[in-house]
Amino acid sequence: MHELAITESVVASVRDRLGDARVVAVVLEVGRLSGVVPDAVRFCFDLCTEGTPLQGARLDIVDVPGAAYCRGCRSDVALADLIPLCPCGSADLDITRGQELRIRQVEVA
Repeated sequence: MHELAITESVVASVRDRLGDARVVAVVLEVGRLSGVVPDAVRFCFDLCTEGTPLQGARLDIVDVPGAAYCRGCRSDVALADLIPLCPCGSADLDITRGQELRIRQVEVA
């Protein structure tokens, strides 16, 4: 489960930036095309924050839908899953949104 390593990295990044400040909430953006399972991150968050200044913090995950530009039909298309395919049938896409995995906000006490 790579979500454990990802969650450990999120916690480490927050601690590197804020030190021992008590964290109340963390907001993550997770793109639907990132390959990250939000529920697994939620599960790992409590494990990874135990004994740290983030223990007990709320984790909010913002879902970022997938989108791409199709070079075949020259249109913007929504992508619902990890299979990048335009409704016109083309797979010649530039992914423009949905691969995000970033810390958007951290709230401290």
